[in-house]
Amino acid sequence: MRLDKYMTAAGVLSRKECAQAVKRGRIFVDGLPAAKADMQIEPSQIITLDGAPVVYREFTYIMMHKPQGVVSATDDPGERTVLDLLPEHLRRQSLFPCGRLDKNTTGFVLLTSDGVLSHRVLAPKRHAEKVYHFTVKFPLSEDDVKTLEGGVVLSADSYAEEWKTAPCRVIADENRLGGEIVLTEGKYHQIKRMMEAVHNQITSLARVSFCGIDLDPNLQPGEWRYLTEEEETRLKKCAE
Repeated sequence: MRLDKYMTAAGVLSRKECAQAVKRGRIFVDGLPAAKADMQIEPSQIITLDGAPVVYREFTYIMMHKPQGVVSATDDPGERTVLDLLPEHLRRQSLFPCGRLDKNTTGFVLLTSDGVLSHRVLAPKRHAEKVYHFTVKFPLSEDDVKTLEGGVVLSADSYAEEWKTAPCRVIADENRLGGEIVLTEGKYHQIKRMMEAVHNQITSLARVSFCGIDLDPNLQPGEWRYLTEEEETRLKKCAE
């Protein structure tokens, strides 16, 4: 692989920037200054830029704590997107959100460049679990919980379609004004519409787990990190 291609694939430098960095002696290969931008290298070699290792990844997997008011999209002329929260070098990697959260829903968004994996984990037959913390306007009764868990028919009013939700798990808090809901599907405004079906209203919603991977409690809204090797393994198992 060419050095400039490696740097571009790693999301660090463009080819033009790589050539400039080589001329300025900023890039080293196995401890020696890079000879030229189009030199051939192996991914196993140690590449550094300004003394920092440059890690090549075939695909990138990022956990982000999405804040309220940010849209889960790659581009939106009128809104701030999850990609806008990333540094410039990562915005060059053709990342996209795997699934979406509503603008005012917070929590775990997976950003990746792996289109095949994204398609697989989002496929209904995979039954990938998504866990949300929620609060509601009115206390949930035991009958409400049973109704939600058994599946409710959601009205098509103001929405694109009508369908019955798959069975889910609802664990209400002691005061019954919130709790946790575990879904294996992800339709448009699904949880909001489910609560409307039992004559209630969502007041806050946050995804706290995706495909068995919990949102890192150390990540503040707007912050991100790469998935660990263990988390990547769990994600790929979810896609099998």
